[in-house]
Amino acid sequence: MANKRDYYEVLGVAKNASQEEIKKAYRKLAVQNHPDKNPGDKAAEERFKEATEAYEVLGDEKKRAAYDQYGFAGVDGQNQGYSRAYQDFSDLFSGGGFSSIFEDLFGFGGFSGGSSRQRDAGPATGQSIRVNTEVDIHDICGEFKHEFTYAHQVACEACNGTGSKSGKKSMKTCPTCGGMGQIRQSSGFFSMSRTCPTCGGRGQIIEDPCPACRGSGTVRKNQTLRVKVPAGIESGTDIILSGMGNAGPNGAPPGDLYVRINVKPDKYFVRQGADLFVQVPISMTQAALGLDIEIKNLMGEPVKVEIPSGVQNGKIVRVKGQGLPKYRNENSRGDLYVKFQIETPKRLGLKAKQIMKELSAAMGENDHPSPVPFTED
Repeated sequence: MANKRDYYEVLGVAKNASQEEIKKAYRKLAVQNHPDKNPGDKAAEERFKEATEAYEVLGDEKKRAAYDQYGFAGVDGQNQGYSRAYQDFSDLFSGGGFSSIFEDLFGFGGFSGGSSRQRDAGPATGQSIRVNTEVDIHDICGEFKHEFTYAHQVACEACNGTGSKSGKKSMKTCPTCGGMGQIRQSSGFFSMSRTCPTCGGRGQIIEDPCPACRGSGTVRKNQTLRVKVPAGIESGTDIILSGMGNAGPNGAPPGDLYVRINVKPDKYFVRQGADLFVQVPISMTQAALGLDIEIKNLMGEPVKVEIPSGVQNGKIVRVKGQGLPKYRNENSRGDLYVKFQIETPKRLGLKAKQIMKELSAAMGENDHPSPVPFTED
């Protein structure tokens, strides 16, 4: 008893941790230290046992309450440790996403002795896929159509998607799984099942597979599409095209296509949602006197911007409604924020120097300035 570590310490969670946090902590330790992932590593096996025993207590509200109040003495009569935990792992890992532990460990799920799953009759649809495509930020100033090419699985023309050379589905029992659709595999303490790799879980295979698609009913093909892209779309947004994903095997309908739109940034305009930011250089005299200047917005249209007299370097002026269209609300636009960068001339002609000296004298500029505190913009 004296050698046991505190259960919270074992799982690496705080004493006020939620049940979800406790489950996640145990799941991580179980994946890292499982004996089948660490063959011959006794230390990993002991850590796995220790984590399992800790979870059996902390994962049960009543046992956890007794442990919190009385320590190990409070659960001695209830907890039989690691040996008991292995008596029914199907219960311990069922629900709450814990079956995914075995997908992480072995690449498949399923338990013997737990609630049985019926064999799938085959996929209801083909696999959905995602493609990434780039658009220019100037394009999203309005709704437009974007063309792209992608590769996907389509129904085999040679066999009309049947997978059979004769065009008729002449089936026979899968020799690998004996028609069960699953094969059982023992791994360490567990007996688990996974989808048969030969028949894909159908329990049957085609007797005369099509040579073009090797019996799958699908072949890979490039296709070019044009998709309507909404104005102001955010980078990373998916546009879903139903039925344009991979065709399913043996005539199953296709999945969906997720087109992820990535918006390329502009060299000068920085985007924040529907708002745009741009930096514009102005001269010392423009900053001092103030005037109206004309710049071009992202669409290349002229926009009048007022420079207030005495503007300081880094000052930002907002121009309403000159940003991007708001996504899913094209009639409303963001704003354009113009940041002024005051440029000091590096070289002055004789006349300019004389004028600057006269200006300095007229302004009574201080030859002995005192320091001022830093301020944040």
